[in-house]
Order: sequence, then C-alpha cells, then structure tokens
Amino acid sequence: MHLLPLCFTFVLVVLIVEAKLKEKFSWKQMEFDWPNPGAEQKAIKSGRYVVENNLPLGVERWQNKLFITIPRWKSGVAASLNYVELDSEGQSPKLKPYPSWESNTLPLNPTDYTGSLLKDNSTVISPFRVQADACDRLWVLDTGVIDLLGDTKQIAPNAIIIFDLKTDKLIRRYELPKNQVKDESFLANIVVDSDRSECDKAYAYLPDLGAYTLIVYSFHDNRSYQIAHHYFHFDPLQGDFNVGGVNFQWTDGIFGMTIGPTNPDHSKDIYFHPLASTKEFKVSDYVLRNESYVTSKDSFFEFKLVGDRGMNGQSTAEVYDKETGVIFYTQVNKDAIACWNVKRPYNPDTQDLVDSNSQTLIFPNDMKIDAGGNLWVLSDKMPTYIYETLDPEKINFRVFTGKIRDLIKGTNCEV
Repeated sequence: MHLLPLCFTFVLVVLIVEAKLKEKFSWKQMEFDWPNPGAEQKAIKSGRYVVENNLPLGVERWQNKLFITIPRWKSGVAASLNYVELDSEGQSPKLKPYPSWESNTLPLNPTDYTGSLLKDNSTVISPFRVQADACDRLWVLDTGVIDLLGDTKQIAPNAIIIFDLKTDKLIRRYELPKNQVKDESFLANIVVDSDRSECDKAYAYLPDLGAYTLIVYSFHDNRSYQIAHHYFHFDPLQGDFNVGGVNFQWTDGIFGMTIGPTNPDHSKDIYFHPLASTKEFKVSDYVLRNESYVTSKDSFFEFKLVGDRGMNGQSTAEVYDKETGVIFYTQVNKDAIACWNVKRPYNPDTQDLVDSNSQTLIFPNDMKIDAGGNLWVLSDKMPTYIYETLDPEKINFRVFTGKIRDLIKGTNCEV
C-alpha cells in the first residue's frame, strides 16, 4: 500500500538532482523598457507593438549584458536586437533595445516598403542570432526581412552589422552580394572565429539553411564568398519533429555550427550539422578560408562525417568549450541539452544529456558559452508560436545558465 507514494517520492528526488541548468530569467510575454510612459501605448495603438507577436530566439552574454533577439516573424515587434542586465531585479526584466530605440525602429509604416529604407547603417531590422567575439565586438546577422509569417517583405539586404561593445558604436555594416542570396535563402545563424591578438583577421561563417550553402566572410578583406556541399542538405528521413505537443515537418539544412579545437598545424575543425538531420560533420578552417580551393570540386572530400546523434537527435545549435573539449548541442525533440567530448568517437553511446525537462526546455533554440565557463540556453516554444497560439497566462520563454564543469560532471563528456 505504501509502494506507490514511495515511487513518486523517488522520482521527484531524481528530477531535482538531475536538473543542472538553473533558470535565470523567464517571461510570459516579452516587455520592453520604453523611452517614456506614453510610448508603449502609442506603439500598441499604431500596431508597431503587438505583445503576443514578440518571440525571443537568439541569446548571447557579454559582461553584464545578456543579448536577446526577437526576429520579426510577425508584425508588431517592438525591437529586434535587445539586452537585459544580468543584475536586473526580478525574474522578468524588460528588454532594452541595442544599441538604441532609434536603431530598432522601422523608419516607415511596413506597408509602404518598396526597397531598402535604412535610417542609417546602424539600423537593425530582424536578426536571429548574434555573437560577441574575443575582441569585444557584437556581430549581428540581419536578415532585413519583416513579417516573415505574414506579408513578407525584404526591406533591406541581408547584412553583417558589427558593433563595438565598449562604445556601442557601429564598426561596420557589410551587405551580402545579391548573387550569394537566393530566393529560398534563410540566413539565421552567424559563427565568428577571432583572436584577441589578431582582431583584423576574424572570419564569420553564415550557414544558409534554406539554400543549403555556407557564406564565408573575411573581416580583413571585407568580402564574402559562397560554398555549396552535399552535407549542407537536410536528411529526408529526419524532417519530422514533435515538440511541445506540436507535430511538424521541416526541410532545414545547415544551421548548427561551432569552431572546434586548434590542431597541431594551427588549423581548426569547424563542426556543423543541418537542422533536419542527426548527422554531424566537420571541415578544416584552412579549407574554408581558401576560396579558390573550397569552391572547386577538388575540395569535396575535405568535408568529413563525424558521426550520428541517433534517433530524434535533431539540433538547432551547438557550441564548443575549449577548456573541457566538449561540444554542447540542443536536442529539440527531447526537450534537452546534450554533450560530446571531441576526443571520443561520435555516436549515441559516447554522448550524453546534461539536462532535460518537458515543461521548461520546450524547444531550446539557442545557446552560448561565456568567458567565465558558463553555458547559456534560451528556450521559447517556437513551434507553438508558429503553428498554434502561446498561452499568455503561462511562462513561455526562459533563459537558463550553468557552470560547464558542473553540467558535464558524471556524464560521458566529463574530462
């Protein structure tokens, strides 16, 4: 008679012990730090701010700032590039637009757009992910698209926008050449490789999940080129997703990407995977940075299969921790974060889950590692937002964090 209550107690204890990620912030709906008391009501009345249409997607940490992007999936996004201060009071701090409200405000009524109408080069339209590099620069990949799920308009070219995080001033805006962006292109991720001693030699990698290509950008040369490869495509057997009670099918190609360890010849392995796939691949940065070689058929076999994550192993994002040699990656079909040590073979037996929760980790969308050895994860129930309706009375968006060495302790990834 006492066995059933005992079992429930045991399960509860296990769940508490296993939860390694700590919830830092959470929101039912995203709210903003408006410049004056009347600005919010004015924005709501005009349709510039539709509260329920604001969905956080990208995350990045730099010093006391936690950057959060809100792509313009639908109309009524107040500001697309934002941050909160880590020492903010309360569990649901209001977002502050970066670098300013002016840079995030659309210059005209969206229905009037017929082309590029940037207010200035600091204007931010709709980024999905951003990255702070070793040189205290924030790299923003702006799609230039508004109302993606409605009356879609490309109001500015796809562009890389780089800000100086110490001054909040624009360093550069680089617009991608038209021949590198196709009608089906979807540029939603940017991965930057930079060294503090050679800031001018940074490279950025832009996976195109819709056109199945990769764009390589050189900061020094201020130019980019496009690469195509079979491994950038989705796996037709891995396009079925079940997340938070929502079933859907995607054909997203190359998306997750991270800069791996430095090899004896000073090259670095660039790990990547399509979203609708369970396979992991890699290629040397020496290959990617050699434009004439990587764009020729001779480079085909330079791209290597690393291994497979196994059933339901689709992933939106991955990050490498150079201190432990561990790659963390999301597991959207499992409401989880997983890990793999690069010194080991890549298969389900050598990988492990570091945390999983079917209530709070529904669609872990983005993750980053900060300079202090902390992992940051943003979950946002995006499939429910796209295909159904989010409940404004429930917590929908969460940011988690955890010490990396604590997260891998007792797992197959432990050093």
